[in-house]
Amino acid sequence: MSTATVPLAAPARSRRRRAPWWKTALGLAVTAVMLFPVYWMLNVSLTRDQDMRKSPPDLLPVHGTLAGYRTVLDDQLPYLGTSLVIGLGTVVLTVALSAPAGYALAKLRPRGGGLLSFVLLAAQMIPGIIMAMGFYAIYLQLGLLQSVPGLIVADSTLAVPFGVLIFTAFMSGIPGELLQAATMDGAGPLRTFRSIVLPMSRNAVVTVSLFAFLWSWSDFVFASTLVNGGTHEPITLGIYHYIGNNNQQWNAIMATAVVASLPAAVILVLAQRYVAAGVTAGAVKD
Repeated sequence: MSTATVPLAAPARSRRRRAPWWKTALGLAVTAVMLFPVYWMLNVSLTRDQDMRKSPPDLLPVHGTLAGYRTVLDDQLPYLGTSLVIGLGTVVLTVALSAPAGYALAKLRPRGGGLLSFVLLAAQMIPGIIMAMGFYAIYLQLGLLQSVPGLIVADSTLAVPFGVLIFTAFMSGIPGELLQAATMDGAGPLRTFRSIVLPMSRNAVVTVSLFAFLWSWSDFVFASTLVNGGTHEPITLGIYHYIGNNNQQWNAIMATAVVASLPAAVILVLAQRYVAAGVTAGAVKD
């Protein structure tokens, strides 16, 4: 009669894999500290004016109000619309420029491609205020100050170098056999890029589009330098003007910040799996 042997190593292995409780608690504590400003922004946005200077302040909006959000819809909606137009325009221009450039560097191997990649990397290290001053001098001559297209072009200069590097890394991993097969079928470089390379680079397109949108949505340096005082200003200037003119209405100020943060947060949550694949592209080679 044989006796079944119960493996004893499995429980021990399971215990080793389980993280110690203090590491989980430490991670939760650090996360809570990092997210507390976001929570406090939401809390203040729901607080009544008469409770704003209460000491100690309420940790929860006991007598919550939506007055701040109603003020946002009345005063800040044009700024939000302008930021949306600028963000989408920046995404379109960035992808239109960086995707073909990344394809050329990854697959066509032009002469001087290595130097160009270094220049693109160095371009991301130039302070934004220096570029803003350069754009101001150029736009002053071209008559593009206080214009939405001018701000779209300026914001794209931040995203295009990053986009080219992401597309280059991603497209380098596309099998060369696919491109050779397309060439044998009579497809030229442009047709190959449009029909094969670009559809396979969906993760990179999403990643570059997301970062381009976030950069343009949160831009303040270019906006305050190039469009300040114009008829169409982004939400960053809307919040800036609102704080200067209404520094006592903190619920409305925080409500504006909450509403301005929502589009970027929603887009980031929806696109996170594509972003992870796009950013890590080219990190591992077979």
